[in-house]
Amino acid sequence: MNLHEYQAKELLASYGVPIQRGVVVEDINNLDTAVAELKETTGTDWCVVKAQIHAGGRGKGGGVKLAKNMDEVKEHASNILGMMLKTPQTPGGLDGDGKLVRKILITEDVYYPGPSDHNELYYSILMDRERKCNVIIYSTEGGMDIEKVAEETPHLVHKEYVHPHLGLQAYQTRKIADNLGLSGSAFKAMTKFVTTTYNAFVGADASLIEINPCLKTSDDKIVAADSKASIDDNALFRHPELAAQRDVHEEDPTEVEAKEHGLSFVKLDGNVGCMVNGAGLAMSTMDIIKLCGGDPANFLDVGGTADAKRVETAFRIILRDKNVKAILINIFGGIVRCDRVAQGVVDAYKNIGNIEVPIIVRLQGTNAEIAKQLIDESGLDVHSAVTLQDAADKVTELVH
Repeated sequence: MNLHEYQAKELLASYGVPIQRGVVVEDINNLDTAVAELKETTGTDWCVVKAQIHAGGRGKGGGVKLAKNMDEVKEHASNILGMMLKTPQTPGGLDGDGKLVRKILITEDVYYPGPSDHNELYYSILMDRERKCNVIIYSTEGGMDIEKVAEETPHLVHKEYVHPHLGLQAYQTRKIADNLGLSGSAFKAMTKFVTTTYNAFVGADASLIEINPCLKTSDDKIVAADSKASIDDNALFRHPELAAQRDVHEEDPTEVEAKEHGLSFVKLDGNVGCMVNGAGLAMSTMDIIKLCGGDPANFLDVGGTADAKRVETAFRIILRDKNVKAILINIFGGIVRCDRVAQGVVDAYKNIGNIEVPIIVRLQGTNAEIAKQLIDESGLDVHSAVTLQDAADKVTELVH
């Protein structure tokens, strides 16, 4: 589950991480009150108006603006709130439809003059699945695309791996501060910043915390000037306060609907719809489709209770994707009986009606023979297969 910038900053602040403070505005009529509250809290005169969407590169699309007075705050806020913001990371990129900005964050200006220059750093924490541990990735080249930095100047991107049992060590925080070229009070502030952000990452069961830029201010403070956070969906039961912050407007509507019905669904870019019971079997099904020259359109796990209603819901969700040219149903009957799934397929086919794409069904396990008979005798345009290879070959043949 992704968090908005303001939500991620609230999470970090709860663990003692210094953040760029701000107020959230959803209604332009509340703007004056919000800015007055911010000024009273921070003493700021200049403000930064930021669109709140789940996509990076907001500044490139006009979603981040500096305001030097109240008139400029009102102008930028009016322009950004309600706009369809297009960034390189919104669906379709700069040529796509963009995302509707429903909230803006008005923040204090942290680029104030002082005894030293301010520096924009890059800082993130995520899991390295290959090494089976968390990794802190950081660079002196913050405020820009880290992918570009890594490609053109890889020596400027550093990684610090954290032992899964020993946890973050003090020497690692000092090493990070040193590699970032910090000294004095900024060095000490960075070591504390690393510790508190890592505590937030672990404590919130996050899969990603990214701070870009991580700002060294002109008076040697370290501040999260921007923040992105993703929380592991499987751990949300431990964090109801975070689960309550989910913004379904920022998610794919079909994925939201699937979640409401207890289905594990992820939309992809291919043309073969997949309906499978079990995550491992789903991954194997997608793999063999690719090996046979097809391209999966989705990951969909109906789980171990694939009754007729559940199968019908899964059908409807898959068919919303206009790119789907065929549907492969691959069910292993262990907990769920194959004949029950087969009947669900037949019933769903009749209830939905006018299904124009071919459907290939491969059922193995409990009552698989009965299930095949049900499919074959249904009179519907449904193809049955015995092995997964046969099913994948039929799908590829029908799609092409």
